[in-house]
Amino acid sequence: MAAHVDLTQRDINVLEKMRDPDYNPATNLVLDERLPRDPQITDPDVYDQVSSRERAIIQSIQTLEAELAQSQSEDADERAVAAYKAAVAQLDALVEEHPRYASARNNRAQVMRRLYGDLMLLSVTASAAAMPLVPNPTREEKWRASRRALEDLETSIRLLTPEALSSPMAPTAARTLSSALTQRGAIYLQTGKMLGDRTLDMDESRRESTWSAHRFQEAASHDLALGGRYGNEIAKNLAVSVNPTAKLCGQIVREAMRKEYGPGFMGPEPEEE
Repeated sequence: MAAHVDLTQRDINVLEKMRDPDYNPATNLVLDERLPRDPQITDPDVYDQVSSRERAIIQSIQTLEAELAQSQSEDADERAVAAYKAAVAQLDALVEEHPRYASARNNRAQVMRRLYGDLMLLSVTASAAAMPLVPNPTREEKWRASRRALEDLETSIRLLTPEALSSPMAPTAARTLSSALTQRGAIYLQTGKMLGDRTLDMDESRRESTWSAHRFQEAASHDLALGGRYGNEIAKNLAVSVNPTAKLCGQIVREAMRKEYGPGFMGPEPEEE
């Protein structure tokens, strides 16, 4: 039976540091529901109108996905591709009308990931673990999709990131920011893992086109850690699993805590890769 351990605030801060190397207790996220749900669209009537349009687009995709999951039709993938591309066109129109609405850009990037997969920056986009809906796109199509996904996520992050980490945020804005960071982190993470077996094949105007596998892993860890800070616990734990320094520090601190408190103290274990 595990021993009961009373942790001080300092102990809690140390444990958080183990999970997130960039953790600073002075900059914990502060949520304020009184703030506009999107810092770029402060008129609540306009926000309700825009978010309602976006929600209808996403719900149409979710409905089709649920139907296709139960379908044995041979053209299920073709129908899914058509539906996702139609959703992209609708999101295009929404972004064109409201270019500073980060959530639409974040969702458009998610649609691109569903269509082309998290390996869209590489020469081969399909894998045994995950097959994109468009497994063999033309090079031009893939370059265009990956560039748009990265630009959308980059813009979403820029639009929603507060001036200071300690600045309060609306819960909705924090969730969208967390999602954008986590999505980009996932793309970087998978690219870094597979780059040894495949080559980069993406728009050369993008900064990522010159990155090494190690650089992708570093960027993934950074984005996932911030994604965790803004609310995604899976991203926070995954950030440590891809950061060797954080993992080693975590192991050292965990062992020190066990010596201090005895074998009953377990502490948070990092997830395995």
